[in-house]
Amino acid sequence: MNEKEVGEIRRHLRRDRSNMTAIYGCFVNDNKEIIAEYRASTGIMSENESDKYFGILRKALSGSVGRNLIDLTFKTSQVAGSPEHKLLMDLRESKLQDDELRQSFYQKIIDTIVLEGNYLILLGCDTYDVPFKSKDDFQQNDSSDESYTYLICAVCPVKQTKPNLHYVPEEKTFHDGAMNQPVAAPEVGFLFPAFDNRSTNIYNALYYTRNTKENQDGLIEALFNTPVPKPAAEQKKCFEALLTTSLGDECSMDVVQTVHEQLCERMELHKESKVPEPLLIDKEVLKDVLTSCGVSETGVSTFSVQYDEAFGFEAELHPKNIIDSKHFEIHTPDIAIKIDPSRTDLVETRVIGGVKYIMINADENVEVNGVSIHFQGDAEKAPATV
Repeated sequence: MNEKEVGEIRRHLRRDRSNMTAIYGCFVNDNKEIIAEYRASTGIMSENESDKYFGILRKALSGSVGRNLIDLTFKTSQVAGSPEHKLLMDLRESKLQDDELRQSFYQKIIDTIVLEGNYLILLGCDTYDVPFKSKDDFQQNDSSDESYTYLICAVCPVKQTKPNLHYVPEEKTFHDGAMNQPVAAPEVGFLFPAFDNRSTNIYNALYYTRNTKENQDGLIEALFNTPVPKPAAEQKKCFEALLTTSLGDECSMDVVQTVHEQLCERMELHKESKVPEPLLIDKEVLKDVLTSCGVSETGVSTFSVQYDEAFGFEAELHPKNIIDSKHFEIHTPDIAIKIDPSRTDLVETRVIGGVKYIMINADENVEVNGVSIHFQGDAEKAPATV
């Protein structure tokens, strides 16, 4: 799914637009025991309560595609008759009204998810009459191509708060309040089936994770039994280590700067093109970038081999998962330097008299702890050193 398709379903998940008649909940304690199960009818909820439920479900479709929202693909054999795919299809076809199916689904989550404390599993089934869109992207709301029926799930921590003083308007004073157990934003969730090309795709699911450092591999395996991509944060660390180990002595400041700049340029061009599909790059693109940096054939070849080992043969990556376009940082054991990514040209490395230096052009105003400072001596002789 791309950003536009995700956004279209998010906009539909509202009290006044959704066709969802009920939201099912399962409250679980930190001992993996079910404390309560319930069915909340959306038709009799207050507007405020309904908005909160739909707001939580929408958050399971938030974040960035490829980073927080991950496409999971079922094999053809799974769709033909695997227990995990059949459970999802049966839940969808029953509109969640089968108690045994819901119990089986809840238990899969309870047995495999790693969450501290209590949590709430929310599950809904909705049908979206997909409006017809012309080639010029004009949407006709009174004309529908198909009906898209989907499951939406969100697993939310439930944190117990300490009692606080609260204001009682009738008495115009403050009293001690009871402990509350508010529902937090989802940690994980999913949409099934996927809404690809604005149509039902039972071969895919869209998985949500709030924490880009952890995908909950056990949960994904239990619910979908599909290959689990590395978490976004792990992809970044893996790519950084890959450059270091594969390039060796050729991994210079210039190379890292150029890789960062060229990937940022590709991301910006993709953004300006307004192409709905997310930007993906493969090993060949990265090899071309390294070659343009002056990396030797041996270095590029070593990178190619280690790339396959790290990410898989012919793996495609989201650039935003392997670089941070908004930050460029330099670290030593004792110093941290943050640089505007568009001005990395102000920084270079040199070896002077056998000593390694990071050189920063400091022609403009320099502040130290908020104090503007002046350089002693001839400022034209050399740039400032850090």
